[in-house]
Amino acid sequence: QVQLQESGGGSVQDGGSLRLSCAASGTTYSSNSMGWFRQSPGKEREGVAVIYAGGGKTLYADSVKGRFTISHVAKNTVTLQMNNLKPEDTAMYYCAADFRAIAPLSLAEADFGYWGQGTQVTVES
Repeated sequence: QVQLQESGGGSVQDGGSLRLSCAASGTTYSSNSMGWFRQSPGKEREGVAVIYAGGGKTLYADSVKGRFTISHVAKNTVTLQMNNLKPEDTAMYYCAADFRAIAPLSLAEADFGYWGQGTQVTVES
């Protein structure tokens, strides 16, 4: 059973930085891609950033381009470096993994079959 565990959430001031980490366990297979999604109260969950397991190609939501960086740091392990955080970045952040053998990189929630429990990020103005 694949399990994803996030860490690194917390509370920061406007303009601050946080680094989220996510590791998948319970499998010997390598994911096709991993990514981060977020959901704030009253809003739908949205894709933030995704990366192929082999590194290289990434996709970002327009709202975080230039401020967030996703990295594939080890097998089934990714980080999300978040700089210049804004109050509108406040949300529960979820790690997700796609273990399909071949699939295009996507920010669509439906393309990810495994999810973590989430870690809260709060940015105070």
